[in-house]
Amino acid sequence: MAYPMNIFLVGPMGAGKSTIGRHLAKRLKRDFYDCDIELTGRCGVDVPTIFDFEGESGFRQRETQLLDELTQLDNIVMATGGGAVLAQDNRQMLSSRGMVIYLRVTLDQQLKRTAGDRNRPLLQGDDPRKTLAAMREQREPLYTEIADHVIDTSDKPPQHVARAVARLIDKEPRT
Repeated sequence: MAYPMNIFLVGPMGAGKSTIGRHLAKRLKRDFYDCDIELTGRCGVDVPTIFDFEGESGFRQRETQLLDELTQLDNIVMATGGGAVLAQDNRQMLSSRGMVIYLRVTLDQQLKRTAGDRNRPLLQGDDPRKTLAAMREQREPLYTEIADHVIDTSDKPPQHVARAVARLIDKEPRT
């Protein structure tokens, strides 16, 4: 069965991009890339360390370079970082080089899924709910802007979401 060339998963942290992406790639028999894992592998340090040494702006520059490289591959499933949509160049790359699926999640589910995760430097402040709400307000329009499809992942098993995405893809015109 022929599918669109590339599938890019966007959404906030805790939406399930990585987990759903792995299930989807397996279902579609494609290579899977997780931008944060790729970036840490190339840098040799974790995301919080990159933030510590280079700040968010340094991290975002590295993220853009990586997105440019990965979005030029063929027949992949890729989970982006939650903030990848902040840069106009990134949004352009994603929307022009594949199908973009926005995985939406409720704020309560985000908090539940990210609680205690020390690999999320933007959530290390005193009020993760406030931080997530502010990021949601800023990023939601950007996710929606580039999304070909929006799927809610709240209270849904990752395998079910991957199956739903595969069904959506199957209905798309072949490229």
